Amino acid sequence: MENQIQWFPGHMAKAKRQVQEALKLVDVAFELLDARVPVSSSNPMIDQILDQKPRLVILNKSDLADPNLTKLWLRALEKPHIKAVALDTLKGEGLKEVPRAAAALVAEQMAKLAAKGRRPRAIRCMVLGIPNVGKSTFINRIVGRRVTKTGDLPGVTKGQQWIRTEGSLELLDTPGILWPKFEDPQVGFKLAVTGAIKEQVIDIYEVALKLLQWLLEHDPNKLKERYKLTELSPETSVLLTAIGAKRGMLVSGGVVDELKAAQLVLKEFREGLLGRHTLDLPPV
Repeated sequence: MENQIQWFPGHMAKAKRQVQEALKLVDVAFELLDARVPVSSSNPMIDQILDQKPRLVILNKSDLADPNLTKLWLRALEKPHIKAVALDTLKGEGLKEVPRAAAALVAEQMAKLAAKGRRPRAIRCMVLGIPNVGKSTFINRIVGRRVTKTGDLPGVTKGQQWIRTEGSLELLDTPGILWPKFEDPQVGFKLAVTGAIKEQVIDIYEVALKLLQWLLEHDPNKLKERYKLTELSPETSVLLTAIGAKRGMLVSGGVVDELKAAQLVLKEFREGLLGRHTLDLPPV
């Protein structure tokens, strides 16, 4: 699996250049991370590109993550030029914190402009994040109407666009940027599990087996409950077959369709049906 998820499409190299060029036009960067994998969904190139630019880290999909670990992550991420908020874009929970946090980050800068006699203006914000982390849904939520395409597949946003909100923010949407190589295979696994990588470039079966191993270690009772299993085999391939059999995923001869079973497990994990889990642990 590790070799299958080393990729860097040409449009992502272009997106990186666009971000670097547009950075001088914005006051603050919004970096959307997946609350389930705050480290794994943070593109290391973003740190290099943004440097000391004021940044608001948004832990999106917090409704799918362990709430206690999300609180710890929010504290761990805060720095003098970085604030962090948790957000559930589907329900809009945490949305009001975004403009408040952005205003706090640029308060000194705006005060200097006012002292020079400049008229108040909207805070210019660049929205960054890896594919399928929820940027378009976030923008549509904060604007209050559908202004960008959304989808469950990574790579929906193809170019930059400025979007005005009714409030104090002006947003610059950007395409999702992955990095050229995942040095840690665990990062590739976590991005595959959470849907940041297109399924065409991963081994769905192997990813599902690895996810089942993780769930066996962290929340076995949820597996039993969800799939109505009396026993959980420690052999993940056997466990996956049992799940497929319970859901009637059979082909000719009564054999379980293992690929369909793997797709089911990944889908239900991504939808939170296998519990609220955070795969990246905060620093101690």
